[in-house]
Amino acid sequence: MAKINVPRFNAGAGFTTTEERSVLMSKICSTQTKPELLLRKSLWAKGIRYRVNYKKLPGCPDIVIDKNKVIVFVDGEFWHGYNWEIKKTKIKSNRNFWIPKIERNIQRDKENNKVLRNMGFTIIRFWEHQIKKDLKGCVDIILEKLN
Repeated sequence: MAKINVPRFNAGAGFTTTEERSVLMSKICSTQTKPELLLRKSLWAKGIRYRVNYKKLPGCPDIVIDKNKVIVFVDGEFWHGYNWEIKKTKIKSNRNFWIPKIERNIQRDKENNKVLRNMGFTIIRFWEHQIKKDLKGCVDIILEKLN
């Protein structure tokens, strides 16, 4: 599969943003999100020990349980393309940037999954809303994979 090319987000490439939007976007965190922290605290309380944002592995997994070779990703709905076919029709501004950007993220997630599986890891991916709505269910899925 050919790598999706994402254009640079700048005025020279024809992309614009308001100061207000820029401030909002700067507040978005890529690590230590609330759902990720909730999941980690629950796992810790169950006696599960793990590494966080492990940069030595492809995709910098949010949680790595080395002992059992289990990796957990907590994916944000916008950035990783939840319901993408529906959501991409609703993007109104800077479509020429955001659509390739999110599609490249989806593509990269699939590439990383393949490499990690070949390394012998079990991969679990949760959407942020899954953790917010059913934290216990998400923890149970992880515990099931550990046994």
